[in-house]
Amino acid sequence: MNMYDIITKKKHGEELSDEEIAYVVSGFTEGSIPDYQVSALLMAICLKGMNIRETSTLTICMRDSGATMDLSSIPGLKADKHSTGGVGDKVSLIVGPMVAALGVPVAKMSGRGLGHTGGTIDKLESIPGFRTDISNEQFLNNVKRMGLAIVGQTADLAPADKKLYALRDVTATVDNISLIASSIMSKKLASGSDVIVLDVTVGSGAFMKTIEDAKKLAEVMVQIGTRAGKKVYAVISDMNQVLGHSVGNSLEVIEAVEALQGKAEEDLTEACLMIAGLMLIGCGKADDLTDAKEKLREVIRNGAAYAKFKEFVQAQGGDVRFIEDTERFEKAKYQRVIKTPSDLTVKTIDAERIGRVSVILGAGRETKNAPIDMSAGIHNYCKVGDTFKKGDALAVLYTNKESVLEEAEALYHKAYSVSDAPVPALTTIYGFTDTEGFHKI
Repeated sequence: MNMYDIITKKKHGEELSDEEIAYVVSGFTEGSIPDYQVSALLMAICLKGMNIRETSTLTICMRDSGATMDLSSIPGLKADKHSTGGVGDKVSLIVGPMVAALGVPVAKMSGRGLGHTGGTIDKLESIPGFRTDISNEQFLNNVKRMGLAIVGQTADLAPADKKLYALRDVTATVDNISLIASSIMSKKLASGSDVIVLDVTVGSGAFMKTIEDAKKLAEVMVQIGTRAGKKVYAVISDMNQVLGHSVGNSLEVIEAVEALQGKAEEDLTEACLMIAGLMLIGCGKADDLTDAKEKLREVIRNGAAYAKFKEFVQAQGGDVRFIEDTERFEKAKYQRVIKTPSDLTVKTIDAERIGRVSVILGAGRETKNAPIDMSAGIHNYCKVGDTFKKGDALAVLYTNKESVLEEAEALYHKAYSVSDAPVPALTTIYGFTDTEGFHKI
């Protein structure tokens, strides 16, 4: 078996065997197969595709390239969720406590933000003292004791994915459904949960730009998870505008706290209820979405979800006083209110541009190890279909770098278009995919 023959085979559109895929993944991970040959294979895959068997095999080989989490010591079915990325996506901070308050253990590994998409780990680390690098023993004990722990992904989790993604990033081979799906699912399967709910975002602020492509990705990931013995749901959600009203690390934590106290915006509430609802159904804690959503609303009303979030923060070293009084969070030195230049109705929003504004302000990072400003970000009042009078506030920008405010404001104004006629509000959830197919909401 050799790489030349494997590359040639895929170049001609032929199926790779399980053994050939395993040979490539193990050889590349250990360093015996060079980058240039794997680059050639990745391009052949992008051009000729992979079927579901090949994609599933690739995923499992990537999963098994490093350590996997053993959650068997935690009683009951364990649930996890993952988002393909977006702007203002603080769903994990809200869903975890809601679900844990209803008896579903959530043992989650999350990543950091890069570019215009924020990372759950960065947001949590904006809470003074909060640790995302706790030991595996403490991670498991926290989930056993209170049903929730969120930590950063360890270096030995699916190392093949890390190497392959770095290569894809510089060889224009990122945008292939099989490669995207195997990258996401290898890490989720290595994390060890029984039930996985995937939030496949679609639109201007998401990686997937069309609903059809989002549905294809969702279907492939559900099939991969099912073949691996997991129960998987994939929600298709809109990312053509900021989810909720805030973008930025501590700003999103504050919004999550408000949501857990019953003060969330409608779109954020809808997204959280759908994702958390499917987690409950998958773990046998609810009969259907109606039942699940009512149970979730109740743990918001009675304060159980908010109490669970405080317990979770304290267990990982965070200062709970900042959750009890969010005014304690450090404020950015400079603020800029963006006002409407005229009467207008918002027709479209480029969420990616708004995400870029947050990066300019300091809330995001351009490179993996770049520092970020936890207090920087945007409080966004602008939603598609909203009507404003001249001089109304569209947003407030927060930064500790006064020199970037003009550039940030100019880009924000380019992030929306206007209409003279009424514009309907956007759909938040298009539906979800499971083993039976796509279900429109």
